Amino acid sequence: MERKKVLIVDDEEQFTRMVKLNLEETGDYSVTVENKGRQALSAARSVKPDIIFLDIIMPDIDGPQVLKDFRDDPLFNKVPIVFLTALVSQSEVGERGAVIAGNAFLAKPVTTEQLVACIRENLRK
Repeated sequence: MERKKVLIVDDEEQFTRMVKLNLEETGDYSVTVENKGRQALSAARSVKPDIIFLDIIMPDIDGPQVLKDFRDDPLFNKVPIVFLTALVSQSEVGERGAVIAGNAFLAKPVTTEQLVACIRENLRK
């Protein structure tokens, strides 16, 4: 089976490093990290990800603007984008999951199992 390509756009370098290591350790994913929101589209063009995880609050540009840039680009307007945020806790979300601007989101901190389940669900659609 070919590895699915995951792009993580988040300014927290320690968080992205850990997520990359954990997802790649499964053997199912090739993960690219971009820690600057303004570079997200360029990184995506280089990688052509199957799914994108996107932080909402970043110092250089916010997640909703990055999302708009992706949706305005014909190469990425159908790629699943999942917001990652610490703005809302998992207990506030509950088991039902949640949506921001029509996109799924996961509350930080997030486990590898949650990420894998999210990837599988979003790539099935």
